[in-house]
Amino acid sequence: MKTAILNVKVDEHVKKKAQLVAGSFGIPLSTLVNAYLMELAETGQIHFSAVEIMTPKMEKLIEQAEKEIEAGDLSPAFSTAQEAIDYLKSL
Repeated sequence: MKTAILNVKVDEHVKKKAQLVAGSFGIPLSTLVNAYLMELAETGQIHFSAVEIMTPKMEKLIEQAEKEIEAGDLSPAFSTAQEAIDYLKSL
């Protein structure tokens, strides 16, 4: 395989963090970038994934919902969307 040099401008902090992550897997960052480019070239698809980070606000909302579920404080079952809308309006 003939190789080519690719120069990419990237935020220095992002590069260092990416190198640490790649290194934790024992893979050089250049290998990961090359693999991503190969996948892009072969499939024509771009894949992004992001792990949702739990915020304190979301933790409180989940905690509240779990308490309501344990207490049986649930909405009734609805047969139609209109029943659900009417129920929500009544709250």
